[in-house]
Amino acid sequence: MGKTILLIEQSQEGLQHTGEVLELASYEVLHAHNGAQGIEMAIQSFPDLILCDIMMPELDGFGILHILKKNPLTERIPFIFMSEKDKKGDFRKGMSAGADDYLIKPFEDVNFLEAVEMQLQKMDLQQAEVRKNVHSSDEFPEETRGLNELQVFLADKYRTIAYKKKQVLFSEGELPTCLYYINYGKVKVFKTDHSGNEYITHISREGEYIGYSNLLEGTAYSTTAEAMEDAQVCTIRNQDFLFLLHHNHDIANQFIKMLSSDLIQQEIRMLSLAYHSVRKRVAEALLLFQSKYHPEGINSLEMVISREDLSNLVGASKETVIRVLSDFKDEQLVKTTKNSITILNFNKLMRMKN
Repeated sequence: MGKTILLIEQSQEGLQHTGEVLELASYEVLHAHNGAQGIEMAIQSFPDLILCDIMMPELDGFGILHILKKNPLTERIPFIFMSEKDKKGDFRKGMSAGADDYLIKPFEDVNFLEAVEMQLQKMDLQQAEVRKNVHSSDEFPEETRGLNELQVFLADKYRTIAYKKKQVLFSEGELPTCLYYINYGKVKVFKTDHSGNEYITHISREGEYIGYSNLLEGTAYSTTAEAMEDAQVCTIRNQDFLFLLHHNHDIANQFIKMLSSDLIQQEIRMLSLAYHSVRKRVAEALLLFQSKYHPEGINSLEMVISREDLSNLVGASKETVIRVLSDFKDEQLVKTTKNSITILNFNKLMRMKN
C-alpha cells in the first residue's frame, strides 16, 4: 500500500492540483478544506505526512501545527508548510514551530515531490531505527490482529439490540455497564440543564462507539444517548472491553485516539459557541450532519433533521435557527421541507463568514 498524505488547503484549485500531482506519484491523498477538519482527519487517519497551507480563516497553519504537536498521537507525523509568503521571518516562525519543511508557492512539481519523498524517507529511517531496538514483537502489534479480534468479539459473543427512534441507550447519572457499538442508525449524545434544555455534544453513526470515556474513567455518565432514528446497537460488557484494552495494544491505541479526538472537538465546539455568530454555527451544524448522513462526501442529498435537534446542536433557540434556515433557503444554500434539509451549496456553507 502506498503512503498516505493529508493535504490541508482551503483553495479548491490548490487542493485539486496538488492532490493530482501526489496521486500521479502513487500516494493516497486525504483532503481537508479547513483547520478543524484537518486536525480531525490527522487523528483519525494517522497519515504518513501532512501538507498544510498557512493562510486559512479561523485556524491557520500555525494553529494546526501547534495542536498536532501537543498531541502524542500526531506529534511525530512529518509536517510541511506551503505558503505564498516568502519572508525570512515567516520561514523562521514555521520552522521554529516544529515544521519539517517550508515550501514557497508556486513550486515546481518535481521539487515538490522531492521534498515530500525526503520527509517520508526520513520517517522510514527513524521508524526502522526504533524497531531495531525493540526486542519483543508484542511492542508492535499488527493493526489487523487487534481490529480483527474486536470484530470477533462483536460477531461471536454479543447480540444486536434494536432501538426505536427517541429510545434512550443510557442516561446522565447512570453508571456504565457496557460499551456501545452502533451497527446501524444514528445516536445523539446530549447534556440537559436544570431547565430541561438539551445541548447536543456529539452525533454518532454506524461504525462508531459511544459511552467509552465514562467507562474508562469509572464515573457516571455525564450525558444521555438517544436514538435519532431506528438503530441497531451492540453492547459489550465492561469486563470484556477492559480485558481487550489490557491485552491488545492496538485496540487500546484506537481508543486513545478517539478520546484525544473528542477532546479536540470539544475545544473547537466551545470556541465556536464563544466566538461564532448563530449564522455560522448553523452552517457548521449542517456540515456536521452532512458528514454523518453522507460520509462519502456526496452533496445535494436529503438529511432528515428535526429543527429541535438542529437548534440543540447549534446552541440557539429553535425560532432563531428557523429564521437562519429561511435566510439560507432564500440564498439557495439549502432546500428545506417540514422534516428534512438538503445542502445545495456545500462550499458556501463551508466558507461562511462570521
